[in-house]
Formats: sequence, C-alpha cells, structure tokens
Amino acid sequence: MSPAAGQDAPRDRAEAQRPRVAIVGGGLAGLAAAVALAEADVRVELFESRRRLGGRASSFRDPLTDELIDHCQHVGMGCCTNLTDFCRRAGIADCFRTEHVLHFIGRDGKQYDFGASPWLPAPWHLAPAFWRLKYLSPRARRQIGRAMLRLLRMRNQELASGMTMGHWLRRERQSPEAIENFWGIVLTSALSETVERASLAASRKVFVDGFLASRSAYHMQVPSVPLGEIYGDRLQRWFEKHGVLVRLSTPVRRVLGSLNRVQGISLADGQGGAQPREFEFVVAALPWRQTAELFDSDMAAGLPWLGAARSMDSAPITGVHLWYDRPIMQLPHVALIGRLGQWVFARGTSQADESAPPRHYYQVVISASRPLSAVDRQETISSVARELGEIWPEARAAKLLHSRMVTEPEAVFSPTAKNESVRPNQRTPIEGLLVAGDWTATGWPATMEGAVRSGYLAAERILQAIGAPRSIVVPDLPRSWFAKMLIES
Repeated sequence: MSPAAGQDAPRDRAEAQRPRVAIVGGGLAGLAAAVALAEADVRVELFESRRRLGGRASSFRDPLTDELIDHCQHVGMGCCTNLTDFCRRAGIADCFRTEHVLHFIGRDGKQYDFGASPWLPAPWHLAPAFWRLKYLSPRARRQIGRAMLRLLRMRNQELASGMTMGHWLRRERQSPEAIENFWGIVLTSALSETVERASLAASRKVFVDGFLASRSAYHMQVPSVPLGEIYGDRLQRWFEKHGVLVRLSTPVRRVLGSLNRVQGISLADGQGGAQPREFEFVVAALPWRQTAELFDSDMAAGLPWLGAARSMDSAPITGVHLWYDRPIMQLPHVALIGRLGQWVFARGTSQADESAPPRHYYQVVISASRPLSAVDRQETISSVARELGEIWPEARAAKLLHSRMVTEPEAVFSPTAKNESVRPNQRTPIEGLLVAGDWTATGWPATMEGAVRSGYLAAERILQAIGAPRSIVVPDLPRSWFAKMLIES
C-alpha cells in the first residue's frame, strides 16, 4: 500500500461515518435545512422534481421578453430574522434591498408615506406615520388606534378561541371603512387571506411582530433580482462549494421505512420501476398535499396528521406582469387602497437588444384572489392597467407592450384556526423522519420566514439525534422596553 493510500483510508472511514440526510423538496424549507446541515458537516443530498430550486419562490422564463420573472412577488420584513440569517449563511443577502418607507396610494389618488419616527420607541414609533394616513377619516384612525392597543394587551386565552379576525373587528366596533381600507389591506397582503377567514391569532402576529414590537420590524426586504437567480444559480453554487449534492429533475416516489425507522427513499428509474437509496435521515420538505403522497399505507399509519394536512385549505395569489414603453411611476413599490391590484412593484428595465426600445417591467400582486377564477384573464389585466392609468398620468400615456397573468392556486395554506390546529411538528414518531415546510408548526403563518424556520427546526432535530446539538433558529427581534410593558403574550 502506498503512503498516500494509507493517508486516505482514515479520511474515507470518517466520510463513511458522517450521517447521510436526504432532503425531499428544493423549496425554502428544504434549502434552509440543507444549508444548516451542510455547515454542521452532515452529508446532504437534496432531491427536487423540477429543473430549478426555489419551490414556490421561483421564476420562469417569459417566452416573449426572454426575461426570468417570478411567479409572484415575494417580500420579507425586518421581523423575518431567520430568513435574514439564511440569506447571510448562504451568501445571498446582497440580492435583497431594504426599504424603510412604505408607500400607499389612497382612494383619492394621493400618495401617503409610512415610516418610523426617529425619536419614539416601539410601539409608538409608527404612530405619527399612521396618523398621517389621511385617506382614512379621523374617526377610522381613532378606531384603529384603540384596536391596536387591544391587540397588544390580548391574552393567550382569547387568541386560542378560534375567532376570525373579521369577527373580532366587528366586536371591537371597527367601521366598514377601517376594515376595508386598513385591516383588510394589511392582512390580505401579509396572510394572503381575507379578514373573514384569517384567524385572530395569525392576524395579531402580523401587527404585533410585524409592526409594533420592534422599530425595524416593518422594514421591507425586497428581492433585487429574480428569485430563480437567488435560490437557483447563486445558492446552487454555494451547495457545490459546501458538498451538498443537488439532484434536479429527480422526483422522489416514496419514503422507505417502517413505523419504527426510516430507511431511505425510492426514485423513479425511468422505466416504471423504483430505485431505492439508503439514508439515515429523511426530511420531507414538500407542500402539505404532496407530502401525503410520499408514504405508503404502513408508514402513513404512524403519521396521524397526514389526512388532516392533506385537507388543509389553501389561498391563491395572482401576479399581473406588465411591460410598458416608459416608466409609469417613480416609486419602488406602492400599496393600492380600494382597488383590484393590492401592491405594485417596479421590477426594472430591459432591452431585447441594442436596437430595441427599453421595456419597463411592473408586477401587480393580488392576494386571496379567489374571485378572479370566474373572470377572464384579459379582463383582469385590463382592469389592473386601467387602475394604474387612473393613478399616474404616465401610465395613461404609456403603451402596454406585453402582459401576462400568473395565478398560484395553492400559493399558501390558509391561516384559519382549523388549519393551525393540525400543523405537525417537524419531528415525527418515525425515527429518522422529519417534515418541513411553512405549513408545519413554526408559530408563523405561510411566509418565507416560516419556511426557513421549519427547515432550521428539522436540522436542529437531526443534529440533536446524532449527538451534535446546536441552536440554529434565530430569536425574534428584541422588543423595546415600552413594548415589553404593553405586550401581554
């Protein structure tokens, strides 16, 4: 035996002793678990059925413009501490820009800017900006202020009541104006659900954690490049550097094992058969309905939550993509009050070639877009474009060069009290099997933050099982001293 071969033997033995983890699904939950485990020197193999990573946070190439465009605009907030940590770990933090001022366009067509006071502590830091939202009547603003204080002081017993936010708002004597032009605008954007369906607990979390508890919680983290570049190209290079094997276009047919222990996964062999692969741990990081399809009846018997998870209600999100021959607004984003479109994001300028005129690209987001299923797509696009023309003269004068509408029917799980009650923990009764996804129990609604937290929690459970425990989940933003005094839970 040569000296080199003798030196390689210990390394080979050490490599063989490193635990092997299969991650099924290349969405944010699976990506977060893979990054955390790779940094802990665990052997990770990630299987994704599509040709790109990112799951629902992904892009596609528009055939006419040849641009990579996102299925739907994804936005984080300052309170998304684990999303921020994930981007830092994976070296993609520079792909997001932070916006400290939110811009609203009222029914009157006027612009209202919303930003923190430099000298007031949380939760009062946003009070002056809120009072300047004069598209709301003074009466509505007073009603909203009182309800905000009630949310801060709310106790866990009331949160566990199963009440919807709509029920609670009416009980608090919030006027239709306040509900439609404030509560509904914020919550539908944050939860992708209406106040009549969203739970009181999920709604309170949006306002307390997203606006009131910390000064920077409301800051928007907006991707500055397509999601396909962030979670596809950039992250894939990180995985290559850190030894994570990524298998694209590789669907997993089954998770293998028994009621006691996971054994691995099986892949389609391309000829109708199955290719078994052995792993000590499997993280099922798929959406709720797809997760249920991974298990045969024997293993499913050990996962009593599978049936309830399969029946979780979902909420659709629609993105209307518009390309104009000139800029139509000077702001990076706006929230629209009392219109079909809810948010508008300026996505940049491109040219097919040097001789072609520039195209100015905007995406309009419509969350909880169930009513649009009965409306012709072109009619919806025309309605959105007409609204923009009513707000900005530039949009009326501009030529719409190209448009398309994309709806994700099951973009997120609906944040109802019923769904909240069936969200499973990441650790399952089957040894070696974990689940991850924004729909699992994270304490957060369906957000990028919730997805990352679930992946981190699954990674923590694996590291604990192999005797290398470490904390991965990042704490929430620290609350101001004043907020601590006011917030009950």
